[in-house]
Amino acid sequence: MKKLFFTLSFLISSFTIIAQHGTIRGTILDVQSEIPLIGATIELVSDTISIGEVTDVDGSFVLSNVPIGRTILRISYLGYESLSLPNIDVTTGKDVMLTITLQESYNRLDEVVISANVNKDHAQNELATISARQFSVEEINRYAGGRSDVARQAANFAGVSAPDDSRNDIVIRGNSPTGVLWRIEGIPTPNPNHFGTLGTTGSPVAAINPNVLRNSDFLTSAFPAEYGNALAGVFDIGFRNGNKDRAEYTLQIGAFSGLEGMAEGPFGERGGSYLVAGRYSFISLVGAGSTAAVPNYQDLSFKIDFGQSDIGRFTLFGIGGRSDIDLLGSEIDETDLFAAEDEDSFYNGRFGVIGLKYNLILSDQRTYIRTIVGGSLRGNSFERDRYFNLGQPDQMKLRVLNVDNSENRLTFSSYVNSKLSARQTLRAGVLYERYGTDASLLDREETPDLDGDGSPDWLTAYDFDGSFGIVQPFVQTKYRLTEGFSINAGLHGQYSSLSGQFVLEPRTALTYVLHPKHQITLGYGMHHQTAPLPILFLNEVSSNGLIQTNIDLDFIRSQHFVLGYDIKLGDHWRLKTELYHQNIDRVPIQRIPTSYSTLTEGADFGFANDKTSLINDGTGFNRGIEVTLEKFYSNGFHILMTTSIFESKYKGSDGVERSTPFDNRYVVNLLGGKEWSVGKNKNNKLVLDTKLTSSGGRWFTPIDLEASRIARFQILKDDQAFTQQYDGYLRWDFRIGMKFNSRKKKISHQFYFDLQNITNRENIFARQYNRLTNSINQVNQLGLFPDFLYRIQF
Repeated sequence: MKKLFFTLSFLISSFTIIAQHGTIRGTILDVQSEIPLIGATIELVSDTISIGEVTDVDGSFVLSNVPIGRTILRISYLGYESLSLPNIDVTTGKDVMLTITLQESYNRLDEVVISANVNKDHAQNELATISARQFSVEEINRYAGGRSDVARQAANFAGVSAPDDSRNDIVIRGNSPTGVLWRIEGIPTPNPNHFGTLGTTGSPVAAINPNVLRNSDFLTSAFPAEYGNALAGVFDIGFRNGNKDRAEYTLQIGAFSGLEGMAEGPFGERGGSYLVAGRYSFISLVGAGSTAAVPNYQDLSFKIDFGQSDIGRFTLFGIGGRSDIDLLGSEIDETDLFAAEDEDSFYNGRFGVIGLKYNLILSDQRTYIRTIVGGSLRGNSFERDRYFNLGQPDQMKLRVLNVDNSENRLTFSSYVNSKLSARQTLRAGVLYERYGTDASLLDREETPDLDGDGSPDWLTAYDFDGSFGIVQPFVQTKYRLTEGFSINAGLHGQYSSLSGQFVLEPRTALTYVLHPKHQITLGYGMHHQTAPLPILFLNEVSSNGLIQTNIDLDFIRSQHFVLGYDIKLGDHWRLKTELYHQNIDRVPIQRIPTSYSTLTEGADFGFANDKTSLINDGTGFNRGIEVTLEKFYSNGFHILMTTSIFESKYKGSDGVERSTPFDNRYVVNLLGGKEWSVGKNKNNKLVLDTKLTSSGGRWFTPIDLEASRIARFQILKDDQAFTQQYDGYLRWDFRIGMKFNSRKKKISHQFYFDLQNITNRENIFARQYNRLTNSINQVNQLGLFPDFLYRIQF
């Protein structure tokens, strides 16, 4: 301990001989029209130094020689509500880049109107006013246990459950993770994670690099009309622009994020910029955690802003990644989460998105048109070999599973946004997606030997090579009836060429400010989504051969009702409560009486492959209450406490109401962190963060042990589906970190060490039948696991 203290003291003193300064750069826009505001005033709020600037013709500003540490900006503009941005973290190694929006005053156009601090709990999208909040890169990197993963970051918010250390699937208000929509730079994308599979939205490792993100939105219910084909929630991710004034570089190494290099700087002569970042895994050095096998993954993200031209602004963006892992039975044991001792499995995956965005501001300076053309792909192959009579002289290896899935999308999105007045914004557009899918699944893990060749027969679960389209038009408006009362109303349409179905979905949200510190919200939204693709493409054996009996299933429908109350307890404290009810119908279930429903799918790598001839007669509901108590970062510390109490139920064709697997009943998160200024000139930081999570266990279907022993594979008791619950989940994470600012050069360093599950609690992962021992084994999740990160910026 003395040696550690001496080392830290030496590092602190070596970086803090003289005071340092940083730079803040940004752009000020009108929140309704996104038009640059010329002549807006930006001031540094300080008792010791006076720094101010005015935006130029592009709405841009630069504040130089800003003291290192956290600072406050005040932004004002004639006829607009002024804004304060607290706790901007200024370092020597990297310029702070900001995009700030101001709201035009309701009825006072000839004066500066005083407003409160920026609301970090509000979404970036001004049309998302209920069950929505933004998240920042700083939050992703700040919270303990986050693994530099956007999805795991969202699990800190109310209404979100992720009690699975092995995957980053997001359960929102009891919905299946398949109901989550991912958007990158305005276009929907397939699963943006390494080791993802067709139809899923999560995986063990994230492919989205948080260092390239700007503040983005996370929506959990009754989302605006521009979002569609989703039942549970929306991740609306945006890439930030690079520094348009000077080149900057970042080098980073982390246990989960791997080795990373990032470069950014000016591009062209029209105020453009570039940003490119690549990562390469090296988790083999610290262990994979949930398996003895070594996962390999790499990803590359980029954004090129070509600057403002006479015909508008073009931006090129993209992300791509690949991943692979070999799970060899001879190298694992029965505690492995993803493998078995008598099997060898091989996974290869790829993921990519590329798009071109065009933004045109019309001559009225109140309207813009935004068009995006993009393409995306998600592909994976998976092979499994099984050793029969393992360890015996007659041991035999046989391929039992062969999966080869490829999904590509061509996307066109265009909308017009017009600021009709200071009171009203109108947005209307259309999204078209063309899906091209080449997918096959051959399986004989649980099939008999009917042809007498001594091996189980192959079952072609699906073999689809074709395309289909989804069209989504929408119109949305926001109108401020009074200064404190606004209404968002919209209509979303959705058409699928697979089923030929077209639906219209009304969306509305009311916001009423009862008092400057009290606000009430009320929202409703109707939402539809296609069934998971692996379910739609399933084959059924008939006298005419294999036929796809699920291909024309209708959309699943969910109606969201939300009531919220928001109280500002002080300058930096906030208490928010939301009540919600979601009524789900038209859910695919079986024709014969069973417990099956597609609402139970989506929390694993695959889907059921024997559920054919489904009909849209199933139902379900989610309802609950959420409470968030938050102290935004101020005075060197932050606190976030979220509590969710809910239930998630469904009915299959047997008419029995059951819990879904995601009916945890409760989730509680408690997060907190403290930052100390250290060193001779107080320019460096010592940071401590912690997180405690507790939730109810997942519901599961008990195993029929006798039937499993006879069949030699796992058989569940369908009449008792999801009647038993695993023990509750509990995990405590703790992080210690340091931030250093160089005394001589424009360089900063950051290091943290993150101990996850520091109590080494054995949270259950699953109970499963072991065909080698003819018994039921319990497999637990990760025990104590270390994570670390070192970053240098210059």
